[in-house]
Amino acid sequence: MAADGRDGRKAMVDPRLLELLACPLTKGPLSWDPERGELISRVAKLAYPVRDGIPIMLPSEARAISAEDLLAPPPPRLSGPS
Repeated sequence: MAADGRDGRKAMVDPRLLELLACPLTKGPLSWDPERGELISRVAKLAYPVRDGIPIMLPSEARAISAEDLLAPPPPRLSGPS
């Protein structure tokens, strides 16, 4: 399955948009995982998909993060608005 779930291209998201996003459940920070094309909420243990460059911020669309994913080093954190 492709990183963006569609045509095999890696998902790309505007970095300025990423700085504004927060987990809809915890309101906490998100980390970008470019390998999987997902936004990661480590507190909620969810990975939100990015499809065609659009973050899908619905908990019903998110993937639960496995214990293996939590043990892996976290992807870089996104800085919030300053």
